Amino acid sequence: MARDRQSIVKMSRREGYALHPKAHKALVRRPAPPGQQASFSRPSKPSQYALQLREKQKVKRLYGLLERQFSNMMKEATRRQGRSGENLLQMLEQRADNVVYRAGLAPSRRSSRQLVSHGHFLLNDIRIDIPSIKLKPGDVLKLREHSLKSDYFKRLDETSPAPSTIPGWIKVNRKKGQITIESLPSRDDAEQDINEQLIVEYYSR
Repeated sequence: MARDRQSIVKMSRREGYALHPKAHKALVRRPAPPGQQASFSRPSKPSQYALQLREKQKVKRLYGLLERQFSNMMKEATRRQGRSGENLLQMLEQRADNVVYRAGLAPSRRSSRQLVSHGHFLLNDIRIDIPSIKLKPGDVLKLREHSLKSDYFKRLDETSPAPSTIPGWIKVNRKKGQITIESLPSRDDAEQDINEQLIVEYYSR
């Protein structure tokens, strides 16, 4: 399965945005982009294209997608009724790996992607190993019984504390390792500091 193997900290520095929990401290220590250009300050007034590109890269890397995956998702979002940008964020939130992360069963989206791809979950009682599967209302994502007994999930509260706010569109039973999709996610359920209109404009060029 293809995936981006770049350092998440370096990517966070490049985007000026913490793409992973462990990147927060790194950005405080070294806020400049990595590489030779790090000695120079960021442009005071980037072009509109640069803003669009960086926003697209930020969101793509935040959710752990490759370029073709992200581009195809944008095309699908454009075909759907409603606002393309909001459709895109809704589809990203519906991904199985993101749902596992949102439910607090993994400390990061990278970790949740690995858990799903290693076959630890059942979707409506069927084993899955594809992180990009989009969940819909009524779906139940549940840890396999064997996985639930593993040391990782026995220490879940230590490795991945329950988030202070679990989105209202999912219902979580951490003891059973079960996630129920109650409704579709809204725009407010995605990160608030995403400017999806810039991404729409990037792909509209």
